[in-house]
Formats: sequence, C-alpha cells, structure tokens
Amino acid sequence: MTAKTNAMVAVYNTHTEAEDGIRELQKAGFAMKKLSIVGKDYHSEEHVVGYYNTGDRMMHWGKLGAFWGGIWGLLFGSAFFMIPGLGPILIAGPLVAWLVGALEGAVVVGGLSALGAALYSIGIPKDSVVRYETAIKGGKYVLVAHGTADEVSNAKKIIENTKAIESEVHHTETVNV
Repeated sequence: MTAKTNAMVAVYNTHTEAEDGIRELQKAGFAMKKLSIVGKDYHSEEHVVGYYNTGDRMMHWGKLGAFWGGIWGLLFGSAFFMIPGLGPILIAGPLVAWLVGALEGAVVVGGLSALGAALYSIGIPKDSVVRYETAIKGGKYVLVAHGTADEVSNAKKIIENTKAIESEVHHTETVNV
C-alpha cells in the first residue's frame, strides 16, 4: 500500500517544552490525531512504574507520570516499547501504529532500530531518522506532526515559536506503509 506522507518533526530538550509545543498546535487547531511524541521512559527503582491502557487512555506512574498522563489524554494511541539500542520508549499518537506495522511487516532498514524503521517507512530520510534516534537516546523528545503539505508547513510555523531545538518538514510523494 502506498500513501502520500508529509511530516514535520521537532526535537525538544524537556518534556515540559514538548508538551508546550503540543498545546500550541492544539490551540492553533491542528488535529491532535495527527500528532505523535516519542521519549525515553526514565525511572529509578525508587519509583513505582506501571502502564495500562483502557480504551484510548493510558495511565503511567513514574518519574514523568504527570507529563505522559496528560499527553495520553490529548493524542490518539499510546504504547510502551523496549527497543534495543534505545531502551524503554513511550510513544503516543499514530507513530504507534507505524512502529507496529514496521515490526509486523518485518521492515528491516540497515542500521536503524524498529522506531527508526517506522519513521523511515513514512518517508523521513535515513540521515534524519538517525539524528532523531540520537536525540531520543540523549533524553530529548521528538514530536511528529503529519498531514497535507500545508498542514505540516503550518505546524512548523507554530513550532518555530516554541522552544524546539530543531524542526524540519519532510515532504514525500509516495511511500510504502
């Protein structure tokens, strides 16, 4: 199956800055079902950590529980993955389905994790994927907005007024999904 894919990807240093970016997009009317966020799940043995999904609402206890709990309420779909090379990763939004699709389809993209293969499968270039994976490994948060060319260009304009340390639009004609 092929689909047109356009994505804006922004990287944030902190979960608070990433949440502010999501809220700015929400205030501007960007469809929340077209947003995904990825971040590492940092926790220590001193914190109780748990995950469950009831319908579209995932609950999380741990160091960043309030952040992830708020994000789960805004974005469609949520998951926790242990990804070799990246560790424990929390994902909210349509990127969950893309990652599961990459895993189920046994998508193998040389040198990329399952998350990287999912990003690559939606048309994000391999060099950019590696940069985003490196940011996640470093404890940063990656926000992905997808939609029409106009929607992602508008999302980038909105994100430029937030504390994103980088943002980039990726336009693709067709991509296998």
